[in-house]
Amino acid sequence: MGPFEMVVAIVVVTMIANVIMVRMKHRHEREKNAASPEADRLRAEVSELKERLAVLERIAVDKESSLEREIERLRDR
Repeated sequence: MGPFEMVVAIVVVTMIANVIMVRMKHRHEREKNAASPEADRLRAEVSELKERLAVLERIAVDKESSLEREIERLRDR
């Protein structure tokens, strides 16, 4: 094996090692974030916001008379 081939082999091994390290780090961070209480809180908040958005969309497309009833119903909450 000549010096050029040795340099190429070292570069290839280093690149493969870096790819493996990045994948492992990414997997570890993903697992850590999935179990975090903050992530659970954010999921609950997103779910609540989706429900509120659905109500607003329903209000926006209803007829005017039903719009008034819906606004009054939401005020009573």
